[in-house]
Amino acid sequence: MPGRKSAWLPDQHGAWAMLAVPFLAGTWLAPRPGWAHAALFAAWLLGYAAVFHGQQWLRLRRVARRRPDTAARHVRPALVLGAACAAIGLPLAAAYPWLLLAAAAAAPFVAVNTWYAGRGRERALANGLAAVVPACGMLLVAAGLGGLPAAAAWRPALACLLYFAGTVPYVKTMIRERNSRSYRRASVACHAAALAVAACLSPWLAIPFAAYLARAALLPGRALKPPAVGAIEIVCSAALLATLVLVFGGG
Repeated sequence: MPGRKSAWLPDQHGAWAMLAVPFLAGTWLAPRPGWAHAALFAAWLLGYAAVFHGQQWLRLRRVARRRPDTAARHVRPALVLGAACAAIGLPLAAAYPWLLLAAAAAAPFVAVNTWYAGRGRERALANGLAAVVPACGMLLVAAGLGGLPAAAAWRPALACLLYFAGTVPYVKTMIRERNSRSYRRASVACHAAALAVAACLSPWLAIPFAAYLARAALLPGRALKPPAVGAIEIVCSAALLATLVLVFGGG
């Protein structure tokens, strides 16, 4: 039933790795991780869930006019989760005022996602790419919170951006655009470019990014079920996190 607590969890399963991996990488790369990271991570996840429900309310209010209850069921989660995010986030912002600048930098991308949601176009390629940017930017935020300057954190943040941006067209080739040759070509081209850039960031990054290119070239067309696609992406995300920590965490 809609009122059950499980209905409060966003069903965008692919988003969770994108939310967690950059943040965890920034935390583990920072020289002084602490309690503030746990609080910020909680606020980050709660804020994402609140925004998700708010966007669903906008989308469903427009497309389900004959069933207003369909949109209304997202109001309570949006308000409660948003209040919980504020309860954790505001004290953090008071202790670290620069977090407000980070939130302001993310706001335009959230606005783009909200615009697409309000028009029922959440699956648009540009919408997915817009969501990737603030998620990967959280590596810089988590790193800065632990005392790692942006000059030392931008390379792992860019590596995250390269990977997660590539997942946007790749996942489409596996599910919604599985029959599109143009999407497959674009996905492979994006992954090839990402491999070249990643290798410039660190030669060790060429290993996972070569694997990402191989999966983008070889897996589309093999009729894998969505759970299998998701499991592969979990492995790829974990490999990225491990590589970033090993490559950039040597002090």
